[in-house]
Amino acid sequence: MINDPFHPEEAIAREKESSRRRLLAVVCAVGLSALLLVGYAYIRNRHVKQVAANSYVPPVDNGLPKGPPLVHVQMDEPLLEKGNTIFGGTVKNISERELSGLSVALDLIKRKDGAVEPRLIAVEPSRLQPQQEASYSVKLSAQEYGTIRFVGLKADPQSTLIAYSSSPGKKRPTEKLEPRVIVVKKGRPGEFANTPDNPVKVP
Repeated sequence: MINDPFHPEEAIAREKESSRRRLLAVVCAVGLSALLLVGYAYIRNRHVKQVAANSYVPPVDNGLPKGPPLVHVQMDEPLLEKGNTIFGGTVKNISERELSGLSVALDLIKRKDGAVEPRLIAVEPSRLQPQQEASYSVKLSAQEYGTIRFVGLKADPQSTLIAYSSSPGKKRPTEKLEPRVIVVKKGRPGEFANTPDNPVKVP
């Protein structure tokens, strides 16, 4: 007892030891929470990168028109956003003539049965003068479609495939995690409890 008149030194020592234990418990709790948050962020970022990387298959030579390319296509890295995959990029007319009726041809492969669903994505604007650029974008359900395959670029007349060159576009932005506030309260020796009394911010 701290009020014990016969052993005041021992009582003070026990109280200091108790305070040290409470402080150690709080530090351990905060450290463990920070470690878990960092681990979660790492695993989540790795998962997002793997899913996005697996959702796109580069184009292959499937009988596309030969000759000098008429357009240059940049393909951005796919993004995952709220259960959707966003795929897009830019198209530049590198020929010496006007191009019209431009659209991007994709093959969407379903997760459920592997069925291939052709899809044309309009280029905005669809009419390009020489050296003019346009953009394309599509938002797809990541749960429904597992893979996106770039087939080629179509233009008038009759929306036929045209020769093109390609290069990587924008990189996927690094995911940012908002800092969280973990609330801890001093308790009895060896214990701690979360309350709004003593909030501790974990980076």
